[in-house]
This record gives sequence, structure tokens and C-alpha cells, in this order.
Amino acid sequence: MRIAIAGKGGVGKTTVSAGLCRLLAERGRNPRAVDADPNNCLGYALGFPAQLLVDIRPLSEMRELLAERAGAAPGQGGMFALAPPVTDLIAEYEINYGGMSLLVMGTVDEGGRGCMCPENATLQAILRELVAEERDLLVDMVAGLEHLGRGTAQYVDELLIVAQPASAALRTVRRMIDLAEDIGLDRISILGNNAVNEQDVQMIRDSLPDLPVVDVLPHYPGLQDDDVFAGADGQRLKVDLTRVLEHLAGQEE
Repeated sequence: MRIAIAGKGGVGKTTVSAGLCRLLAERGRNPRAVDADPNNCLGYALGFPAQLLVDIRPLSEMRELLAERAGAAPGQGGMFALAPPVTDLIAEYEINYGGMSLLVMGTVDEGGRGCMCPENATLQAILRELVAEERDLLVDMVAGLEHLGRGTAQYVDELLIVAQPASAALRTVRRMIDLAEDIGLDRISILGNNAVNEQDVQMIRDSLPDLPVVDVLPHYPGLQDDDVFAGADGQRLKVDLTRVLEHLAGQEE
């Protein structure tokens, strides 16, 4: 499975990404996780030891390296390679723990220039390389879906958008659906999250009637910051995400 997971900040997409990846690892499938969110929290949610993560620098911050790989100077336009070689970058900057691999990619802010910069061209090339492999992949996306271009969307099995029962979060879902369709990605599902009552569940379903809602997860008041999947509520979340994983796996068969 190659799943891109997106949503407005704070809706729980990183927790969902980590949970699905950890479940795949427990099944011995050696999944790969990509942190494409600028907050770079996925490694901790995956349970990677702090000593492995503390010195990690997102690839997006290595602008000189990314630009040089694309054949340009950092922050400059002009001619540059849209498909630079990146296999060695993946091997050098990927870390492994607990049957999982993690690449902290981050996002390059193009400053509203309206065109792709060489740094983002290299990041897109990295993601294209990863999604083309025959290996389980979970990508924790930023809401703007910057890295999912047309050359990548053809390989992604599903865009899973996490939605909370709040007007702003649901407006963001709609914007992401439009962006996804613009790049030719029409395999889109919704995962509701943080529903306190049946009214919240219905709000998510009614706001997105034209899209499949995989599930609507409840509010888990006892989740712990240091280890999301510890404690009774963490285990309950894990069971619920198992149901989500089974649904996604069934769609790919």
C-alpha cells in the first residue's frame, strides 16, 4: 500500500500515519514512513528513540544540497532538472527502527513565486522514487500536498484525508480534494476523527456526501504525548486503526 495522509494541522493525521505504519511493522511488512509535514513529528509518534531523532535535519532545510542536485543555485529559478537522481539521498538520510524506515523530508516554502523551485523539484523526485517502489509507504503530507505532482499521483494508491467535525477542518478537506483532482489523483477517502457524539459523526458524513468515509474515530481523552499508543485509550485507538488498515488493504486487493 502506498497511502498519502493529509489534513488540516491538528486533526490527527500524524497519529494516524504513525499508527498505520506501526501496525504494518507488527505484521512484518517493513513499511516506510515519510514525514513531509514541516512540523516533523512523525518519528516520535512512530516510537523512534529520541537519540535517533534529535540530530535529524529535514531534507527541506538542506536547500543547497537539494538545489545542487537539481543543477541550480539555492533559491534561483532558470533551468534545472525536474527529475534529478536521488537514490543515494534516500539511502544516506533514511533511518531505521523497529521494522520501520523513516525519511524526514519536510516542505520547502516557495514564497508564493507560483512556480516550482529546484529544491522542491528534488523533493518531488525523492517522493516519486519512493512511491514507485513495491513497498508499503505511508506519507504524512502537509495540507497543501506540495510534493504530490502528476508524476507521483499515478503511483499513490490512496489519498486518505483526516477530517475533524469543525468547519475550518472540513473547508480544508474540500481544498485538498480540489488540489488532488487537479493532479489526477481521484482515489480519495475520508477518515473522520475526534468525534465526541453522533452529531459530530453526522457532520463529517453530511459535509462530504460524495466521498467514501472509511470510518469516524471517537475522541480519545487519555492519549499520552510521550507515547500515543500506550495506556487504555492508546490501545483502543490502535484497535480502531486496525479496522481502518483492513479497509485500506481490502481496497487494494
